[in-house]
Amino acid sequence: MEIVQVLHMNGGIGETSYANNSLVQQKVISMTKPIREEAITNLYCSTLPRNLAIADLGCSSGPNTLFVVSEIIKVVDKLRQKLVHESPEYQVFLNDLPGNDFNTIFKSLLPSFQKEMGYQLGHGAGPCLVSGTPGSFYGRLFPSKSLHFVHSSYGLQWLSQVPEGLENNKGNIYMACTSPPSVLKAYYEQFQIDFSMFLKCRAEELVAGGKMVLTFLGRRSEDPSSKECCYIWELLAMALNDMVSEGLIEEDKMDSFNIPQYTPSPSEVKFEISKEGYFAIDRLEVSEVNWNVYDNEFNPSDAFRDDGYNVAKCMRAVAEPLLVSHFGDAIIDEVFRSADNFSSSLAICPEESSKPTNGKLVTLTNTRLLTMLPIASSLGF
Repeated sequence: MEIVQVLHMNGGIGETSYANNSLVQQKVISMTKPIREEAITNLYCSTLPRNLAIADLGCSSGPNTLFVVSEIIKVVDKLRQKLVHESPEYQVFLNDLPGNDFNTIFKSLLPSFQKEMGYQLGHGAGPCLVSGTPGSFYGRLFPSKSLHFVHSSYGLQWLSQVPEGLENNKGNIYMACTSPPSVLKAYYEQFQIDFSMFLKCRAEELVAGGKMVLTFLGRRSEDPSSKECCYIWELLAMALNDMVSEGLIEEDKMDSFNIPQYTPSPSEVKFEISKEGYFAIDRLEVSEVNWNVYDNEFNPSDAFRDDGYNVAKCMRAVAEPLLVSHFGDAIIDEVFRSADNFSSSLAICPEESSKPTNGKLVTLTNTRLLTMLPIASSLGF
């Protein structure tokens, strides 16, 4: 499986699209807003750049894509007015893998964004120049010393490839209690390789004193196979194994499918950042987010929907392209119907789903995500 080609969220604006099933991610972006504001405030006040370059890595496509950028620009505009400074010009880079739905961004989202920003900021605000930058953030994307602020939300848990040496991970599609130690080791080593490369590349691209705010799907436990971060993939594995038993999927096909993701612990993130020495950690926070996006302020009229339905829809928006590339599209509807059923059953019996199994910000515990948010300053390498 060539991850660069197949790893992307469901595009478009349909029922199973990421655009219509990314309220969990929106909750996290809203929750971390004060932290981003603090970081951009410190950056602007200490450097007063004439041109402010912002990169959003793993921007995806949908209502969240330009939300962070708009909030950052509004903070800077208030600051420059308070300090009686001329507005900087804003250069915004939207990055994701080549399969991302950039067409929707530039045809539908960008025009309304530019119109809204012009209305909100008014006269005196500098121009906002937006461009797309397709490619993996596990490599260089921008010229040296060209960025001031790097943001990424729910992107860095994805690996550059499925780790090698997972042949013994039979019956699983990720790390689980039944995975041998070699599988857990392979996942961790791939995370180390990838995150190390990410830090090296960003250190070269950021100006001295530039800021980086990263939000991970993560875990509190030092056990990488803990329930808190593997719950969603266990549901999908249960659905796929059920289809194997029914003869709808070949067992060899199931055993050769593994998710290219690693949800690190805070200590693992701190260790990699300290080891590389390119950045200083200003702050690292961990918090939880409820999976049930309907049980909140965004959709109060849909509060009757159960957790299983919402988890399955969120899962499909994220995982469908990976599944289609490996199994084909004929089984997709049945896979997520089955995952929905399993998830609903666990939601009804939370004491069963909380039993231990072999699950900068997010951790999943039963129906809650753990978010980990490190903020780092470039040391100017």
